[in-house]
Amino acid sequence: MRAQRIRPVLVAVTLLGLTVTACGDQTSAAQRERRHPYAAVEELPEALAPDGTTIVVGDPRRMPVHIYEDMRCSVCREVEVTGAGASLLDMTLGKEARTEYTLSSALDDRLGGTGSKKAANALRAALEQGKFTEYRAVLLRNQPEEDSDGYTDTFLLETASRVEGLRGPAFDSAVKEMKYADFVEASEKAYEAAGAPMSPAADINGKRLPDTQSQVLLTKDFLPVWIAGYR
Repeated sequence: MRAQRIRPVLVAVTLLGLTVTACGDQTSAAQRERRHPYAAVEELPEALAPDGTTIVVGDPRRMPVHIYEDMRCSVCREVEVTGAGASLLDMTLGKEARTEYTLSSALDDRLGGTGSKKAANALRAALEQGKFTEYRAVLLRNQPEEDSDGYTDTFLLETASRVEGLRGPAFDSAVKEMKYADFVEASEKAYEAAGAPMSPAADINGKRLPDTQSQVLLTKDFLPVWIAGYR
């Protein structure tokens, strides 16, 4: 989000030595066995939380990492493509964490247009098909310029064609008719109720990642170590 850039911060990581015991080999084997209990993104469970706005991805029993993002936000794309997005997905696949999303549409008000709202509506429609995670990745990796308001119906449907099994009468009509407009509005209200954090932002195990430490979201390898400190 251009209006509120993430401020740089020096991230220091301390590596702790591991003590090998007689049962160490068994523990390591068990950890390896369950590292990726979901073989692929397509197997990840996806659901709408009881609050009606939070989208939950992964094992609901795991520690939550709650992401606040606006699909027009260029920094959100950076997090997904070159930052912590891959690490968070890997942890979700490995049942080390679950990922939660609150979708904002604030950039529509700041920059004009309806792209954020249309993208959030389309993602809600993808959730109905069990394709939220795949479609979100496609949208961010092909994100139009922030100022362009490029999330049009045509763009959303064309990119949806890249996700196997997503396109169909139900999804297409939901996109064209803004079927989930109420969800989009409620999601923005939830974002505001959370303190309208800069986008992207994260709550780790219920604790807000401070703005001064948000650079960790733009860093590819540090997120797992950072999350460990919130357990």
